[in-house]
Amino acid sequence: MTSQLKRPFSPDLDKLLGHAFPVLDDGFVRVVDYMGNDSSIVQAARVSYGDGTRKVSEDRSLIRYLLRHQHTTPFEMCMLKLHVRVPMDTWRQWIRHRTASVNEYSTRYSIAIDRAQMTPADSWRQQAQDNKQGSGGFFDHAQGEQLSASEQELHRLSKDVYQQRLDAGVAREQARKDLPLSTYTEAFWQIDLHNLLHFLALRMDSHAQLEIRRYAETIGEKIVKQWVPATWEAFQDYRFQQMTLSRQEQELLALVVNGQMEMALRWCGEYGWVKQKEDRQILSREAKEFAVKLASFGLTPPW
Repeated sequence: MTSQLKRPFSPDLDKLLGHAFPVLDDGFVRVVDYMGNDSSIVQAARVSYGDGTRKVSEDRSLIRYLLRHQHTTPFEMCMLKLHVRVPMDTWRQWIRHRTASVNEYSTRYSIAIDRAQMTPADSWRQQAQDNKQGSGGFFDHAQGEQLSASEQELHRLSKDVYQQRLDAGVAREQARKDLPLSTYTEAFWQIDLHNLLHFLALRMDSHAQLEIRRYAETIGEKIVKQWVPATWEAFQDYRFQQMTLSRQEQELLALVVNGQMEMALRWCGEYGWVKQKEDRQILSREAKEFAVKLASFGLTPPW
């Protein structure tokens, strides 16, 4: 005889269904549907051990254990479906995460969304000198105003040209080709919790581009935190705020902690972390990243 099952639900997330959280100047993220909650993760993990294991470990501790030791499949039992509006250039980064099911608004069948992301005068970022894919610092307000004005003119022109083509009967699939990447698109995005946490770990990171970081922060703080609070807590402790040390970093850290700075500096030279060029030192990227890790412990590098 079968017993009736009750669907796991999240009261806090139920309250947010359909609510659009604003992102950037005209973007949004909203929950369309979901499956599972923290208890679903626990249930999936315990099925491997059979009945009677609940007394061994309470739910929160088990979730923290699973995430800490990178047990992934229990988190795949939860699903989240979002409706998002996002600029096309940001969406290009987003869609690289191929572990989701996606259905995007098509400008081949429909007229393009009549909105493009605008950049305020105080938000134009300069190219970073030490990172080819990053930014660093902002332009002054006067330069920013000029950039914003030219951006506005470009948007107006591209919009007019697009509309002229449509009015002339040009096929939508061809009329769209000169739309700027700042044009907003919309999509339904469905992903399991394991892969969602991977997305958030990468896109909430301070090195991620600011625009997609705003979307990731909204999804994490406004949605996932309410949906699976125990998992979110564990994610913050063991994934997002974690620090990893390679074998080489562990060797060098041991030398630094023990005060063997001369030996540590020789080690850096042998492994190519520090090179002497004329009167200056050249640090490898690994050395620079390790220095940041040392600073979090209040330690200084040997160079």
